[in-house]
Amino acid sequence: MEKQTLYVSDNFFSAGRTDIYNGSKEKVGEVDLRSMFTAGLDVLNTDGEIIVSGKFPFLSRRWVVTGPDGQEVGNLRAKFALFSKRYEYSTENGRIFEIESEAFSNLYILYDENRNEAGRFEKISGFFSAAAFQLSSSDKGLNVYEMIAVVMGVNAIQKAARNARNAGH
Repeated sequence: MEKQTLYVSDNFFSAGRTDIYNGSKEKVGEVDLRSMFTAGLDVLNTDGEIIVSGKFPFLSRRWVVTGPDGQEVGNLRAKFALFSKRYEYSTENGRIFEIESEAFSNLYILYDENRNEAGRFEKISGFFSAAAFQLSSSDKGLNVYEMIAVVMGVNAIQKAARNARNAGH
């Protein structure tokens, strides 16, 4: 299987555009975090064209990934877990990926339906001057740009859960 690794630099304000780089530090796209007030985003190629998008549908806890035409390509949801973080990403063509991380870890591993590692995501430092995220995809069924939208969805689900807990206090 072909392995592809990309780096997404962190955006402190959770709004605006942030760059996507390959292992040679060449810019290969951007993530457009539309607004700090909404969790929607677009993943763009080097020409500024939308590859995939991600968002919460109105009043939903499910993160939906869509293609450039707006058609749903998959959806992400949190799964109950006591001492870990678990998510499930279901694609429109019937594939199911489990995403798992230990409770206090920055490393998330994606498994396909046969429990083979299909990719991983980790917050790292040192590749750029600011913090960055490293994404590696080794599965041909889930390209690394789609994986960016999924990983940003995991982050959005975690943020929404934190906000809901904080609002209850």
